Amino acid sequence: MVTAIQAEPVPIKADETGVLRVANTRVLLDLVVHAFNAGSTPEEIVLAYDTLRLEDVYLVIGYYLRHRAELDAYLAERQREADAYQAEAEARFPYAELRAKLLACREGR
Repeated sequence: MVTAIQAEPVPIKADETGVLRVANTRVLLDLVVHAFNAGSTPEEIVLAYDTLRLEDVYLVIGYYLRHRAELDAYLAERQREADAYQAEAEARFPYAELRAKLLACREGR
């Protein structure tokens, strides 16, 4: 008996803003890849994000390993965007000023 082998679709989908997520979940591809690169096993990743299915995490990691350069470029761009948002937020709401005001209020009591 010969077993028919079928290709599994990669469970990665872009949301309405173009951000890649593990299909049928809100879990970002970024989180799975960062956890994997930090040494987490697929089983540990599933424990951290209970909406993920183990078989999907294995497929996502396999896809990442086969398309590392492309996905690393995507992740680097996402990090640049996050850094820009962080810088904008810090410029609009300076933490140092807020901290000084809070400390002054606490000391004034």
